[in-house]
Amino acid sequence: MKIAILGTGVVGQTHAEKLGALGHEVMMGTRNVDKVLSGKGPDQFGRPSFGEWYRHQTGIKLSLFNEAAAFGEFIIIATHGMITLEALELAGKENMKNKVLLDISNPLNFSKGMPPTLSVCNTDSLGEQIQRAFPESKVVKSLNTLNAYVQVTPEVVPGDHTIFMSGNDAEAKLKTKALLNSYGWKNENIIDLGDITTARGTEQLLPLWVRLLGVLHHGNFNIHVVQGNAPKR
Repeated sequence: MKIAILGTGVVGQTHAEKLGALGHEVMMGTRNVDKVLSGKGPDQFGRPSFGEWYRHQTGIKLSLFNEAAAFGEFIIIATHGMITLEALELAGKENMKNKVLLDISNPLNFSKGMPPTLSVCNTDSLGEQIQRAFPESKVVKSLNTLNAYVQVTPEVVPGDHTIFMSGNDAEAKLKTKALLNSYGWKNENIIDLGDITTARGTEQLLPLWVRLLGVLHHGNFNIHVVQGNAPKR
């Protein structure tokens, strides 16, 4: 499958590597190709610059947001949440029409330092904002409640643990579920929360995730929903 990844940070890179290994055609999208390739020095995670990382990749293409969106049959949104809507405008509505937009971004605002706040919450979500702005696309919110390495390699965390999914389109969620399965997620650990408004709940898990990161000092963890017997009525 032709898959576009909008965003060139650690999340986008991690998904690109995994998807390439799974045999997909991958094109990453960015605002400025020359700028992202010419960056020097390690990123905030100590990883090599994108340009250095990209030189060691085979088969992964890089282009502008709109060209990547036009290329992809399935589109993964891996931009920083504060610029996601702007990036999607650059990608172009027509290029994303009738396509699945898997939104793994989060509305984290770091303008006042750590810990970040949510730029949208309670009565709205970034997932909903994307769906409203691009009504002819099929937005699915998932994978935003854990770090990139666990997203694409769930066995990094031992045992069963849970991933959530929100969206209005049943077929889009089936396609997303198939991708999650290919990453290694078991069907029984994928919980479909319902329509896109339920993304409010998963996005609001991020303040808890950030605080757990501060306590555990690493990001290879996740939440597992354990069910007891339903009460008798």
